[in-house]
Amino acid sequence: MRIHITDLQVGDRLTRDTFNSIGLNILSADTKVDEFDILKLNKHQIEYVDIEDRPLPGSEAHSQTAAASSELLRQEESFHSAIGGIKDLFESAVRTGKLSDPVVEQYYSPLISSVREEKDVVNLLLCLDSRDDYTYQHSVQVGLISYFISIWLGKTEEEAKEIGKAGYLHDIGKCRISFDVLQKPGKLTEEEYAEMRKHTVYGYEIIRNSIENELSALVALQHHERLNGSGYPLGKTAEAIHPAAKIVAVADVYSAMINNRSYQTKRDLLYVLKELHKMSFGELDPQAVHVFIANMVPNFIGKKATLSNGQSGTIVMTFPNDYFRPLIQIDDAGDMFVDLTQRTDLEILSITV
Repeated sequence: MRIHITDLQVGDRLTRDTFNSIGLNILSADTKVDEFDILKLNKHQIEYVDIEDRPLPGSEAHSQTAAASSELLRQEESFHSAIGGIKDLFESAVRTGKLSDPVVEQYYSPLISSVREEKDVVNLLLCLDSRDDYTYQHSVQVGLISYFISIWLGKTEEEAKEIGKAGYLHDIGKCRISFDVLQKPGKLTEEEYAEMRKHTVYGYEIIRNSIENELSALVALQHHERLNGSGYPLGKTAEAIHPAAKIVAVADVYSAMINNRSYQTKRDLLYVLKELHKMSFGELDPQAVHVFIANMVPNFIGKKATLSNGQSGTIVMTFPNDYFRPLIQIDDAGDMFVDLTQRTDLEILSITV
């Protein structure tokens, strides 16, 4: 059956290859579309696709598809509500110099409730995207990622929620930074960088003077500290940095690198994980980084990878001894596999969903 893209649903299976206006194959026949496939089709301005007849209402497959769509919608609503909430909190901090803890909870708690059972965090982060100001979206992403890292580290649900909340508020001090500095497209001058660094102290002051949350205040102050003492504002090292700040620092770096910013184009997900791995030797907490990578990389299975030799294929397996060199099944050659642990001459250039 042929349908308009606006009627396409998660779980629909394509019966024909789908091409964009310049002849690029966007999705292949037999693809069971997910929310990211639908976003991709929209981005390429595809109007119509051919799909298999849908399961009849009431069938198990129909119920699963409807449930997946409903869950995604709930997550998107909570995500955008949380972005609206952090905007409100920034504006309140500008006007009054204070935050309201009930308002923080009003926006933050539903966000965590909506994603608590999510297994594919890679897809979640790619799907929950927004064109809102970078600072606001970044705050929400850092809150989410900090929560998941905390869970993966074995923290209790309550502990993870508190650390995630600290991540949500970690950049609140930027409300006192000049808009021109925040949005400057090029490299900051020494004076501008000195001003930017003050957001950590400002955040600490705002939180301490309003909601009296010591953990969130310390995270706001310390999330740019580094284990080797190269961070700011106090140049703390290793054990002097609060454990929650170490977790939020990992989430902060990851989110910053996967987003478009005024002075930086977002990087590929695998590239960012490699950079985090490098930073775990001296700058970022190795335990937090490694548990993050260990839980993110398996979600690349089923994603498309483009190799340095021009070939592309689907990631079918990852290896615990080398997360960044998976097994790839080459497109249009069903029986051809490339094991990157053996093919050290090849690299993954990009991963797409």
